[in-house]
Amino acid sequence: MNPLFADEPLVLSDPYLGRMSDDEFFNFCQSNRKWRIERNAAHDILLMAPTYTLTGKRNARLLGQLYAWWEEHQEVGEIFDSNAGFTLPNGAVRSPDASWVSASRWQALTPVQQEKFAAVCPEFVVELRSKTDSLKVLLAKLEEYRQNGTRLGWLLSCDDEKTYIFRAGQEGYEMLEGFERELSGEDVLPGLRVDLRKLR
Repeated sequence: MNPLFADEPLVLSDPYLGRMSDDEFFNFCQSNRKWRIERNAAHDILLMAPTYTLTGKRNARLLGQLYAWWEEHQEVGEIFDSNAGFTLPNGAVRSPDASWVSASRWQALTPVQQEKFAAVCPEFVVELRSKTDSLKVLLAKLEEYRQNGTRLGWLLSCDDEKTYIFRAGQEGYEMLEGFERELSGEDVLPGLRVDLRKLR
């Protein structure tokens, strides 16, 4: 199978769905919790099955390392897991596998905005690719994050041990091979070091 054209989300495109308000979309998601649901900039609904168990294990190990960093840097922002939905400036609603929002941007939201799909693009995002995830789709998603305000984005393709790094102000991405390394949070999350060997 060509890795660029592996399984993709089920897309529901319908005039009614496209007219759903943010509140109606939020309620739609709450009524269909067995699905992982996102919405693209055209307001098409994207349905994804629950993540594979192995991917869930890897995500937990990733979040554990991110949380250990956060405990020492709580004042600079908030971290989120894959259940958190964000409304991007282009109108898409996305749920990265892990993300971070700076304190100033998080605190600028009202409590009601924080409770739903907050209208903010995380400055740092991570997507984990499982064996059947479309590389093409995930690369496009990382580019969308960058275009909407993400400063640092990682796409971690665990099965073939490739890392794709997106940075604000740069075209394309940097691709690294092999998980015998640590990734740095660079100037976005100073001090963060993620050991990729723990994601095998």
